Amino acid sequence: MPKILKLRGGRPLSGHVRVQGAKNAATKMMIASLLTDEPVILANCPEIEDVSITAEICAHVGAIVSREGDVLTLHTPKIHGTKVTKLSSRNRISILALSPLLHRVGEAQVPIVGGDAIGPRPVNFHLDALAAMGAVIDEVDGTYIAKAPNGLRGAVITLPYPSVGATENVILAAVLAKGRTRIENAAIEPELVDMVKLLQQMGAIIEYGADRTLTIDGVSKLHGVSYRILPDRLEAASFANLAIATGGKIVVEGARQDELVSFLNTVRRMGATYEVSNGSITFSRGKGNKLTSIELETDTYPGFATDWQQPTVVSLTQAEGLSVIHETVYEDRFGYTEDLRRMGADIGVFAKCLGELPCRFRNHSEPHSAVIKGPTPLAATTITIPDIRAGMAQVIAAAVATGESTLEGVHHLERGYEFFWDKLRAVGADFTLE
Repeated sequence: MPKILKLRGGRPLSGHVRVQGAKNAATKMMIASLLTDEPVILANCPEIEDVSITAEICAHVGAIVSREGDVLTLHTPKIHGTKVTKLSSRNRISILALSPLLHRVGEAQVPIVGGDAIGPRPVNFHLDALAAMGAVIDEVDGTYIAKAPNGLRGAVITLPYPSVGATENVILAAVLAKGRTRIENAAIEPELVDMVKLLQQMGAIIEYGADRTLTIDGVSKLHGVSYRILPDRLEAASFANLAIATGGKIVVEGARQDELVSFLNTVRRMGATYEVSNGSITFSRGKGNKLTSIELETDTYPGFATDWQQPTVVSLTQAEGLSVIHETVYEDRFGYTEDLRRMGADIGVFAKCLGELPCRFRNHSEPHSAVIKGPTPLAATTITIPDIRAGMAQVIAAAVATGESTLEGVHHLERGYEFFWDKLRAVGADFTLE
């Protein structure tokens, strides 16, 4: 039976939480393990549903997967199957399995991607790049069937947008391809860089150049490795906003300044405070308990991450004045604000670009800008969670709100946050699961 969260809010939340290993690095590294027939050992691997789903994908094609504490071991001596078709509605990671399977056995079949309800995430960048590298890809009965009759070869790939997923797929294809691959306009998110570091330790040759350029020289074989996954900067920002929005104080152990620079600047602009110490960052609203309205635009790294946007918006409902948010990464990521408005937030959502950054959605009809007027008291309501980050925003809103909120769809939170209920209790949240 699906769980229902009943959260009684209206008080500051304070305490200590330890940030997990980065979800968006762990799952991609698991797929990368399929490139070698030797064991890949991943330490600091989060125990979350997305990792379990990815483990199913790996096991489905032949990986032997085991876990001991936070250490996950994957060993794929042989590929037993080329079809990853059972998990299309649960996770988008399967599209990345194309490259390892093409290298190992010359063919692959993966589902047309599903996942969170936060707008379409087209994979044409992935497919066009792999085709340029020698793959032949057809769409059949809701799946992509790919073959590489002559193997994959290096190519110059210019991405129309620095897509994280497309960059990852090209890297996975390039490390064992014949010749040199150059990726122009590549993503450089910390989780992707962490995967690059893993692959480099496995024997890959990958160089970073200026202006988002990656150069990869294909090698004949990759070997096993033991690697520690970096901390999850998205979880760190989630609990930071839980402290800021409720007026509490939360010590986020394991959070690192390196990956949080643009978020920390935003915290300070909002009038909240943070303190970096050895191995942790402490977040609070600061003296006077007043937050300041800001203008904010999401962007690819090193800009303000789109996954930081939703929890930060909840904090801004408690800030004085008008805040303006321009979402430039995904065109349909403000659906959760409907629930915030029902709770009393004053938020308007607009199709117009309310910012200065170049935006793919200019002159489109998608609502990708928001104006928040605050501070507004929030009142409890009933909410259905649509995705991981919106779900965290809605939990924060429920923690701010007076009364008992009921949240359905909490499995999304378990997809992205390790031991989430234990961490909520650790900061003093008053809730029950039914």
